[in-house]
Amino acid sequence: MAWIQLKFDISPEESEVYEDALLETGALAVTFTDLHDNPVYEPELGTTPLWADTVLTALYEADTAPEAVIAMLSVVTGKSVSDLPKWQAEIVEDKDWEREWMDRFEPINFNDRLWVVPSWKEAPNPNAANLRLDPGLAFGTGTHPTTHMCMQWLSENDVHNKTITDYGCGSGILGIAALLLGAKSMVGIDIDPQAILATKNNAIANGVSENLLELWLPNEVQSQECDLMLANILAGPLVELSSDICDLLRSGGQIVLSGILQDQAGDVMSAYEKWIDFDPVCQHEGWVRLSGIKR
Repeated sequence: MAWIQLKFDISPEESEVYEDALLETGALAVTFTDLHDNPVYEPELGTTPLWADTVLTALYEADTAPEAVIAMLSVVTGKSVSDLPKWQAEIVEDKDWEREWMDRFEPINFNDRLWVVPSWKEAPNPNAANLRLDPGLAFGTGTHPTTHMCMQWLSENDVHNKTITDYGCGSGILGIAALLLGAKSMVGIDIDPQAILATKNNAIANGVSENLLELWLPNEVQSQECDLMLANILAGPLVELSSDICDLLRSGGQIVLSGILQDQAGDVMSAYEKWIDFDPVCQHEGWVRLSGIKR
């Protein structure tokens, strides 16, 4: 079946009022997006900021009359129809959304030595390290520039027989990729229990022995120095956790940091400079990857 969606141009101050009111009119779902498509990358803890020009989209069943919704919205909010935010109605055609979703994901190649391959696709190079990974709840499928740059680093460097820590492991993509490339063992750390579960499931799906894998929440971490530290999170946490992260890396060990916007690179490097000698900065689509060696 098709659907009807109504889009309203609102200010952040109007968001709560119109979200509640539209749900009262029978909306099945309400979402907020930015009119200018500018993402909010790193909001302050405990905040859910909206954009100055926000688009509120309300989804309704196909037989819903938009004019009836607007009339009801006028009653619920106590505003005249002319005083309601600017709006437009659109038909959302019915599709096989699962198939549409699956068709979006193709194998991703990193120097032909390392691939990320959705489980329903054939591996283009069976002799490469093929990481089978399905997009899911935890961050990290190889498509985002930050993850892509980290995977590129792994494909270009020798990780054979090294001990790995994946700090903020998400889906486990980085640590599991390192294991498939010959790493000795991996410790995955994440604040989100769902990420710990996703990493475990992805490791099993890739035939990784549980003997090679340890997964911890941050307050459970048992201190042990690794040969390679991977941390693809965000600039704020990277700065805040710099001492903890470097404490888990042996002297002479390598570090790869990402999740950093270009204008945040200096702050992150400053937080690590007393431990790390950095390589030249790698940039891609406005994001940065930092790598180096612990003194």
